[in-house]
Amino acid sequence: MNIVMALEMAADCHPDRFAVTSGATNLSYTQLLRAARTAAAAIRDSGCRYVGLLDINSPAAPIAVYAAAYAGVPYVPMNYRLTVPELGDLLARIEPAFLIADPAYVAPLKVPEGVRVMSREDFLALALGGGAQADAAPGEPSSVAVQLFTSGTTGAPKAAVLRHENLMSYILGTVDFAGADEADATLVAVPPYHIAGISAVLSSTYACRRMVQLPNFDGATWLRLCRDEAITNAFVVPTMLSRVMEHLEESGESGDLPAMKAIAYGGGKMPPQVIEKVMGLWPAVDFTNAYGLTETSSTICLLDPDDHRIAFGSDDPAIRRRLNSVGKPLATVEISIRGEDGRAMGAEDVGDVYVRGGQVSGEYLGVGSLLDAEGWFPTRDRGYLDSHGFLYLDGRADDVIVRGGENISPGEIEDVLRSHPAVSDVAVVAMPDEQWGEAVAAVVVPRNGQRVEPADLQDWVKQHLRSSRVPTAIRFREELPYNEMGKVLRRLLKEDFRSTPQAA
Repeated sequence: MNIVMALEMAADCHPDRFAVTSGATNLSYTQLLRAARTAAAAIRDSGCRYVGLLDINSPAAPIAVYAAAYAGVPYVPMNYRLTVPELGDLLARIEPAFLIADPAYVAPLKVPEGVRVMSREDFLALALGGGAQADAAPGEPSSVAVQLFTSGTTGAPKAAVLRHENLMSYILGTVDFAGADEADATLVAVPPYHIAGISAVLSSTYACRRMVQLPNFDGATWLRLCRDEAITNAFVVPTMLSRVMEHLEESGESGDLPAMKAIAYGGGKMPPQVIEKVMGLWPAVDFTNAYGLTETSSTICLLDPDDHRIAFGSDDPAIRRRLNSVGKPLATVEISIRGEDGRAMGAEDVGDVYVRGGQVSGEYLGVGSLLDAEGWFPTRDRGYLDSHGFLYLDGRADDVIVRGGENISPGEIEDVLRSHPAVSDVAVVAMPDEQWGEAVAAVVVPRNGQRVEPADLQDWVKQHLRSSRVPTAIRFREELPYNEMGKVLRRLLKEDFRSTPQAA
């Protein structure tokens, strides 16, 4: 079982249906298949061990995904937003490699001798030029298909290993083959180096749905493409959806999206006020919250459209709060919440989230598998299951604040602060404290430029939570540091408090 199976089936079933739209370029599934096989022949001849991609969304990305599989080497897309030293380190880790790149990203780098660089334009010309083709994909289902460097929000990137069997387990368990109508189109706005970018290619191919690529996200362009290309499906991270709503409010532009059927979101916590606002704006759209990790080949939990509508329309707080959950596990995976002693915890009890299933890799290059003897993977996320099986996340295990031996979750404090009418966004982190070891610190983004005093916010938290949860220090910013997938870069905020720990 190889990921090229998805492309071969799509090209056989719908040879003339468009697979990729990128600007003025359109590729059918037959053209995508031929391009991947042609590029694979050149990749094999190069003698490389990896196919790297250092570029924004373009037709080169899906071609490279399948070309690497046909060549029998891992596909390694890299984050072009990293610093020059960070990118240099990643390139050294995949040498010898066949690197497809935007020349602007390569120019400042000292490229290792064993890395052959080909520009995006030259790679597309090669792939679409009709040269020799690779006929069959080598390797076993257990062969490595993709190697993704994790985001590094808490440290240096790790190389997560995803095998063909992991990725195809996810696709076969979640996507109906050829389930898309000919007019269906999905807008791919997430970067190609993220697991959501990989799953967008594989799942769209298997569904035989046209992929419309957005190289660089902004709210106005996203809306324009949705209308111009009659987009029916889209995946966004919470910050993207927030930017779309901000654009609509600032511009006065109509939010009408006549073709849109479904919007999925994930990658970070969705503020309740944002999802409630977009559900009110687009009541006919099916919304899905998708929770997953790189190490799990994408989604493992879904809050599906029916769950959204039931929660949105309910006056019962216990049901309404489901909009803050990530839904229930997929039928093909299992979720377990465990305490520090490794034992399963009861409903509503916060602990470490573990996952098990065929799509779960849980493996890193140079480290090996982190699966336990029974196949469970520690996600390093904290959370709990309610009595109905809905999963609520409570932050990363690394984010827990240990104050005088008491474990404090940033998530519960953030939820309280977000409920304050003057707060637009917030992140809570640990700061050094001589007496308690660690203390609670908060970085707040005021709503619409409003002024609010730290003491007022501290009193607000004191009214809702125990005194140990009240932030010792509160700072204000115009915006929080997010990565492109909507995750707060907490390490930057922690470093800021370490440098001047007593400042408020």
